[in-house]
Amino acid sequence: MFLEEPPASEATEAAYAADRDSDGYVGNVTRLWCWQPDLLTSFAALRANLMKNSALTDREWAVLVTSTAAECNDSYCSLAWGPRLAELTDDETAAQILSGEPALRLSDREAALASWARQVVRDPNATTSDDVVRLREVGLGDREVFEATAFIAFRSAFSTVNDALGRVSRHAAR
Repeated sequence: MFLEEPPASEATEAAYAADRDSDGYVGNVTRLWCWQPDLLTSFAALRANLMKNSALTDREWAVLVTSTAAECNDSYCSLAWGPRLAELTDDETAAQILSGEPALRLSDREAALASWARQVVRDPNATTSDDVVRLREVGLGDREVFEATAFIAFRSAFSTVNDALGRVSRHAAR
């Protein structure tokens, strides 16, 4: 990380304890975002609210995360989410999505979401109504298109902060 360790506070210690309890270590992402622990909490709540009543499946969310991470060249999230996607699909499919190749074992709907994620990350201003029609043609409703797009934007913003401030994929024990 390019920043020093954030100052100790109740919120920072709570975030560190939660990491230790769930993962056995304090992740660098947590260390970074604990410069403003309320933002970390807010981001997690925002993401949870977006996902909780969505018709998108766990597998579709994983496709969105890995496609977004791959297109952003975010190795941290790619390494974290690649294995999760492989559990929901298979190793070859996860590798294809992470490398930007067409994933042959995805449903048409999942493939359209992967393509949409890449397009939104690459150039959100280049999307057209025809792109949204394609998403509808594979069974996504307008609410799901909105949810997927908002999720991609949130992930991109989160990754931008992480990458710009040098969060690395190594984990620090504390």
